Amino acid sequence: MSSEISVGGQAVIEGVMMRGSRGIATAVRKSDGEIVVNREESIPYSKKNKFLGLPVIRGFVSLIESLIIGINTMNYSASFFQDEEEPTKFDNWFESIFKEKSETVLVGLTLLVSLGIAILLFFIFPTFTANIFKKFGIENTISLNIVEGIIRVSVFLIYIYAISKMPDIERIFQYHGAEHKTIFCYENGRELTPENAAGFGRLHPRCGTNFLFLVMIVSIILFSLTGWGSIWRRILFRVVLLPLVSGITYELIRWMGRNDGFLTRILSYPGLMLQKLTTREPDYDQLEVAIAALKSAEGIESKIDQIQ
Repeated sequence: MSSEISVGGQAVIEGVMMRGSRGIATAVRKSDGEIVVNREESIPYSKKNKFLGLPVIRGFVSLIESLIIGINTMNYSASFFQDEEEPTKFDNWFESIFKEKSETVLVGLTLLVSLGIAILLFFIFPTFTANIFKKFGIENTISLNIVEGIIRVSVFLIYIYAISKMPDIERIFQYHGAEHKTIFCYENGRELTPENAAGFGRLHPRCGTNFLFLVMIVSIILFSLTGWGSIWRRILFRVVLLPLVSGITYELIRWMGRNDGFLTRILSYPGLMLQKLTTREPDYDQLEVAIAALKSAEGIESKIDQIQ
């Protein structure tokens, strides 16, 4: 395995997005069976600006960038399966207001709403609920933050389990597994074929699922340092500290990627087990799509036509 290889990705609707040395490539299998690949050049914000590339800061920047890329590629894949419908009055009004910027504005609004729901569900709700335990005699700040952390992790696990039972999400989780197997195959220097990729595991240590789970753990430690004031004070601290939490978690993930010791395996284990929920075994057709995306992202010759 080459230490210089650094490919990441994301499952989308009936496809896979890969981010490699040549850009971001999204491969989608259309209803007629054809695989369409779209590649766009991409330079991370952290490499465009020295300040944004500083440790910890680059973690939060990468998180926001990943969310934007994720929304764009998910919308791109969905466009192949949308029924042809007449634009609604709202659609026409939205485009008349923002014109050529309407798609960018829509992505921005989607990002804000997504972040808002995540903060409400995984940060505000747990700290509000944890306050109830004060009635049972738990007054210690660290204890209350641990209780809040347990609630936060529980909500996260319930959420993942619930969506994993949805049929459409089941397909996305299969493509998630295809993404991991294909990256493993590439990292180990094997020829990129569905047969070779199928032989690798679907649980990858650099998966975003690991990142999200470690965010839950890092937040327990950092939030414990802020005390246990009023509900509004706690909400303010949790929102303000979110960039720091994600930045520290990002650096932790980078460190784990460079080390393979006992501590690293312990820290990786919960996230890897969680991937048993967020990934499924893919079939050869799904692996073929993931391979097409990776080849395009890395500039490897492929017979599949690409849109650039």
